[in-house]
Amino acid sequence: MNMNDTPALKEDAGLTIAGKTYRSRLLVGSGKYKDLNETRAATVASGADIITVAIRRVNIGQDPNAPSLLDAVPPSEFTILPNTAGCYNAADAVYTLQLARELLGGHKLVKLEVLGDEKTLFPNMPETLKAAETLVKDGFDVMVYCSDDPIQARMLEDIGVAAVMPLASLIGSGMGILNPWNLSLIIEQARVPVLVDAGVGTASDAAIAMELGCDGVLMNSAIAGARDPVRMARAMKLAVEAGREAFLSGRIPRKFTASPSSPMAGRVA
Repeated sequence: MNMNDTPALKEDAGLTIAGKTYRSRLLVGSGKYKDLNETRAATVASGADIITVAIRRVNIGQDPNAPSLLDAVPPSEFTILPNTAGCYNAADAVYTLQLARELLGGHKLVKLEVLGDEKTLFPNMPETLKAAETLVKDGFDVMVYCSDDPIQARMLEDIGVAAVMPLASLIGSGMGILNPWNLSLIIEQARVPVLVDAGVGTASDAAIAMELGCDGVLMNSAIAGARDPVRMARAMKLAVEAGREAFLSGRIPRKFTASPSSPMAGRVA
């Protein structure tokens, strides 16, 4: 091989969820933007294929007299991921996603989140497990916001969910990944995609999640709450891509001793 030739890198196969493959491993939310124009601009800049929609808070056709989010991010361009933000019990969550299925013409891919309280927005795992079981039996492909507990994640997998989405830290907190060890345990045992959901504050948080081996990252506040959401969306896109490349490359091991870049052994003089 010519020394100037660069070996061809194997392409990342993409993120596969419920049998469908997506180019981007970054998923974004649709809330908290100043208007629908900014929502679209940031979503496009993120490169995301999947955008989450809070069915209880966002109009996607429930009110024919109000602007619809689908005018800005149409299903012809993006995969709409209905979510149950604002639900605090299994029954409400299940009803919300059944409504979303009707509004979106039989759409099966959904994001389940059942919250424990209004202060922490931490997942209520008993209700989450109950709702997940009902939805899977009803034919939904369920992506689940959950605690970073490896046992709970395994229980969700056993139910048959399409992906587990442990929080990195509290929703909207921007605190980043507070417990990488639990996240690593979930990734190690997982038979379905693992995506970090909640707590990302900046691009380095997204890169760290991907370097740990996560299959993807979902965020909203970190982009929509930035001074320049469109620029931050682009930064998050690059961070997820860089973190994935680093993970696939295989980092050097951490050591307590130095290892010179130019070893003395075998030197010419």
